[in-house]
Amino acid sequence: MFSLAKTKVKTKKVIPLGGVGELGKNMYIVEVEDDIFVIDAGLKFPEDEMYGIDIVIPDITYLLENKDRIRGVFLSHGHEDHTGALGYLLDKIQVPVYGTKLTVALTKAKLNEQDFQGKVDFRVIHEETVLPFPSAKISFFHVNHSIPDSVGISIETDEGAIVYTGDFKFDQSADELYQANISKMAKIGDRGVLCLLSDSTEAEKPGYTPSEVFVEKQLENVFQTAKGRIIYACYASSINAIQRMFHISEKMNRKVVMIGKTLQDVFDISYQFGYLHVDRDRIIRYEDMNRYKDEEIVVLMTGVQGEPLDALQQMVRKQHRQLHIHKGDTVLIAASPHRGGELFLLKTIDMLYRAGATVFSNQHQIHVSGHGRKEELKLMLNLMKPKFFVPIHGEYKMLVAHAKIASHMGVDQKNMIIPEKGDIIEIKGNQIKVSGRVQASNVLIDGIGVGDVGNIVLRDRRMLSQDGIFISVVTINRKEKRIVSGPEIISRGFVYVRESEELMEKATKIVQDIVEKNIKNETFEWTNVKQEIRDQLNGFLFNQTKRRPMIIPIIMEL
Repeated sequence: MFSLAKTKVKTKKVIPLGGVGELGKNMYIVEVEDDIFVIDAGLKFPEDEMYGIDIVIPDITYLLENKDRIRGVFLSHGHEDHTGALGYLLDKIQVPVYGTKLTVALTKAKLNEQDFQGKVDFRVIHEETVLPFPSAKISFFHVNHSIPDSVGISIETDEGAIVYTGDFKFDQSADELYQANISKMAKIGDRGVLCLLSDSTEAEKPGYTPSEVFVEKQLENVFQTAKGRIIYACYASSINAIQRMFHISEKMNRKVVMIGKTLQDVFDISYQFGYLHVDRDRIIRYEDMNRYKDEEIVVLMTGVQGEPLDALQQMVRKQHRQLHIHKGDTVLIAASPHRGGELFLLKTIDMLYRAGATVFSNQHQIHVSGHGRKEELKLMLNLMKPKFFVPIHGEYKMLVAHAKIASHMGVDQKNMIIPEKGDIIEIKGNQIKVSGRVQASNVLIDGIGVGDVGNIVLRDRRMLSQDGIFISVVTINRKEKRIVSGPEIISRGFVYVRESEELMEKATKIVQDIVEKNIKNETFEWTNVKQEIRDQLNGFLFNQTKRRPMIIPIIMEL
């Protein structure tokens, strides 16, 4: 099955820059001889401890160091955890970008939204496309996911194919737009798969991911019993969820109002290409909503970056510029929270109930994952019959669970690697191993800053969020060796100053004594004085309060 006819076996490498040990931020490098193929370029949303960070993208240092060898970026589908970092990559590296029609259109819209100024060489592919390169041929196969035009990617080498599944599941009752091409997967497997890189998101869950048909029936039941407005909250790119909502709205004769710019962009593109089917008369403007009774309305909404929970909280607080939640509304949250956002979801649901709404979320089975569970992962392994196996796209425990599935399906333990970000996974002859590492840290995006916020800044933000800040300001006259003004103490987020006068007076005395002692010397170092203030205040404040605020001494000289 695997031809080793050549006298010299060439090394293949797989390097995950993101998407392993985490959910989101998918970016994988496949190296065949001198060619580098970049598969996906995704972002992830910040975790709780990433204070003030907007998004997180992969570290592309290795790609910058080898940019002359990159043959292209190959996108599996249009979700931001696979495409959201593309603009940051293309700002540094100019290479062709390959994707299906919908994926390319959505990615172009996202780049416009990010105000990307460069030119991009987009090349639209389809399932029958074969791309010849000096070292390999690249082809594609349809997979079933929560967005149309999703594909897996096959990189055919002299020893067999390196196959990347992308995000997938197997829903036998899926609409034609979402159907997986199982026969083509089987043909790829029959020709010989050297290494399989497979989605692990739901690897811990037994059985099959519930069918979209089942979810639609659950939604119908909710629509039938809802007495007032229905507010349907989902990710802007969840095109299958949006299509379900349109189907049921038509059945129940409700008009649809869309709220959210990203949502409107996704709708326009998907409708134009025939990936969303709806009678345009079903959709009304927000301004016309009051012409209809509450029981005749569905509000389809998302928020910033297509994420609905923030917008729902604004609606509850009556801070949203268009819509407010009121008693009698039925809110359907057809979205899974980002990693670390589970508490935020629970808080949002609680706020909605307090506002008088009835809430349905994942636990009511009105939303279904776009990723396959154990039995579907087994089917992919059976179809591909890989020689080597690398689980990807998931937290480490998910990767381990997927590796166990592969082991039960007959893949030898020595032929599997559970990867870490930056691992150089080398495939040569009959062996797969980790032969080294490349730089693969998180790059944090805060406003327009790319990578200028690191661990030290995050540590400072964490300290500020926990115990606040304590500033002492002193003005001195060096010639006269005396304090002209201060010390003045400024505290934020540490203690309530009016109720802590004694503490402030003692802290002021500590700073005064330190400054007066040092300015009597002929020479003294500002750095040493500030450090002494920090050390003594830190010890004093901790003894008095058991808190450690950030201490900033400021000494000014006339």
